[in-house]
Amino acid sequence: MSHDGSLFPFSPRSRELQARVAAFVRERIVPAEPGFAAHAADPATRWSIPPVLEALKAEAKAQGLWNLFLPESAGGLSNLDYAPVAEAMGRSLVAPEVFNCNAPDTGNMEVLMHFATPHQQAPWLPRLLAGEIRSGFAMTEPDVASSDATNIAMPIVREGDEYVINGRKWWTTGAADPRCAILIVMGVTEPDAPAHQRQSMVLVPMDTPGVRIARPLTVFGYDDAPSGHVELAFENVRVPVSNRLGEPGSGFAIAQARLGPGRIHHCMRLIGLAQRALEAMVERARTRVAFGRPLGGHGMAQEAIARSRCEIEQARLLTLQAAAALDARGNKGAKDLIGMIKIVAPSMACRVIDRAIQLHGGGGLSQDHFLAQAYAGARSLRLADGPDEVHLAALARSMLKA
Repeated sequence: MSHDGSLFPFSPRSRELQARVAAFVRERIVPAEPGFAAHAADPATRWSIPPVLEALKAEAKAQGLWNLFLPESAGGLSNLDYAPVAEAMGRSLVAPEVFNCNAPDTGNMEVLMHFATPHQQAPWLPRLLAGEIRSGFAMTEPDVASSDATNIAMPIVREGDEYVINGRKWWTTGAADPRCAILIVMGVTEPDAPAHQRQSMVLVPMDTPGVRIARPLTVFGYDDAPSGHVELAFENVRVPVSNRLGEPGSGFAIAQARLGPGRIHHCMRLIGLAQRALEAMVERARTRVAFGRPLGGHGMAQEAIARSRCEIEQARLLTLQAAAALDARGNKGAKDLIGMIKIVAPSMACRVIDRAIQLHGGGGLSQDHFLAQAYAGARSLRLADGPDEVHLAALARSMLKA
């Protein structure tokens, strides 16, 4: 059930890293998952960092399995070479952070690399690259339809050499993490400019007076502690104007540059999550007996398994094609393919995981298996980084123009 890359020429380094990351996830991370779950289940430790996480990070870093999301020029991999490596990481919900390849930090590091001055980078980028701190990306707002990013309305008002920020953001992943040190905040600095040039991005340290976690948000009851997804309140938050990234009004353009690779990274990881769900489904069908024979002897289970493999393979090939296009043509040149895989992969993962839950019966809904939380994560990605409907509309418009 693995791909050999015959249609896509992975580099020798990528093939080596695929094997090493897959082995690390299989041998070190998956066996540690019950420990992560126990840590999160204890109210006394729920919002603290499991010691095993830092131990696994140190181990991965020592083995050179670190920051592989970075472009080749910065010691990482091409998008195509990274895709199967990210797939291996995606098999476990805790794995991406172990390799310092987790959202939203990867996208934030890329923004700091491409759009921040050396002075802006210095306090944050080296520590993010070292995995010492975490970060948040505060774009979505509760009071506007944020799927249309031109609606982002939180005012960032200039007063002398400072910006004053007031308003609310939500679904800011990672902001509840005790290690979260820096937020990239998008809001309106140029209210009179054209729609796509009104917003800017500003660096806001998490300990700035007036930044407050209003509440943690849950996805189907999961709060994803200790990093979480939170609603943030900004109450007369003041930061220097020198914390603005890029030119005034460049926030929309920076957001588009950030979200392209981020979208495809999510899809790469979802392939791995769906593949693990399929393997769990196959194992369950072989070993669970119902109505006098293993589940795998029943046609409905066979169809679930066969359809799942077809759908995973289709999505994997489209992911690899989008990754190759991103390498060859850049963000703009690959936008249709990135949109296509963002439409396809989360829905595929939801279907496959749902079938796996069904074959696991009541246990599939419970904390005894990874499937329920995996489904919650996959379902959220039909909204994160733009809902399906936005990508469908953009793809159709692109085709009609052509």
